[in-house]
Amino acid sequence: MTVIVRAVRPEDPGDAEGFARVRRAALPYMLTTARQLAYDWAHAHPDERSRPLVAEIDGEVVGTVEAALAHESPEPGGGFVNVYVHPEHRGHGAGTLLLRACEEYLAEAGATTLYSWVLDEPAHRSFAERHGYAPSRSAYFLRLDLTTAELPPLREAPAGVELRTAADFAGDPRPLFELDAVTTADEPGDVPAELNDYAHWLTSTWNHPLLDRELTTVVVADGRPVAFSAARTDGLGRYGSGMTGTDPAYRGRGLAKLAKNDSLHRARAAGCTEAFTGNDTGNGPMLAINEWFGYEICAKEFRHVRTLG
Repeated sequence: MTVIVRAVRPEDPGDAEGFARVRRAALPYMLTTARQLAYDWAHAHPDERSRPLVAEIDGEVVGTVEAALAHESPEPGGGFVNVYVHPEHRGHGAGTLLLRACEEYLAEAGATTLYSWVLDEPAHRSFAERHGYAPSRSAYFLRLDLTTAELPPLREAPAGVELRTAADFAGDPRPLFELDAVTTADEPGDVPAELNDYAHWLTSTWNHPLLDRELTTVVVADGRPVAFSAARTDGLGRYGSGMTGTDPAYRGRGLAKLAKNDSLHRARAAGCTEAFTGNDTGNGPMLAINEWFGYEICAKEFRHVRTLG
């Protein structure tokens, strides 16, 4: 049984379909569609040096990897490599071949430190550690069954506060970009990120196929957006929280809860049946909010790090 590793052919819809199929099987807690992948590949930032690869057995895509430089980080030399193999095709060496190819590529692109998310399962962690990756921070995947969940009742916004949707900002989304940037700046993580490229944000976030503007709730106060809960949908009944954040000057007022509750109610009314989100294990306030909604932890992953050279 021969495993072949090759670059993705963006023009081939079969590659996007195969890539999505493997990702959904290996990581069912994240939304992945062929349309989304094709869009991501076509609109990757040039400084990312993004390179998706697939592993094939007898012409069938059985493994995937996405390699990229951490171009939004103020600290140079960071790179991402996330390998996923279909559960039915593990043990044939596809993961090792994909990882080796991406490490070589990222090293040539200037990366000195590689970061990879690894599910908290013995086989996955053993694979990472055998290849020189050490665990660091961790995060949870959480799931909410929207068909049975008793969501908190909707409540009126406080005086001076208005609930709107992202669709209301279609004429000028820059205020949402500015809010996204300020909330991203202090998001927990081992790779700091700075959002300072509005044009790229329009492409990678605002116009992204998974972003559902009608289900994304924005809290407006003092004439500007101050909190939001971004919604992603895949057209298959699945809803994902892209990001929930509040301007630091407006925290402690329950605005994130207000936004997320409104978005979840909108999602259920629109026919979504499952909701997924992710949290850094150290982000107590957001974990408490998600538990309040009824989310349950369904998986855990660790960020693993390897220093090249």
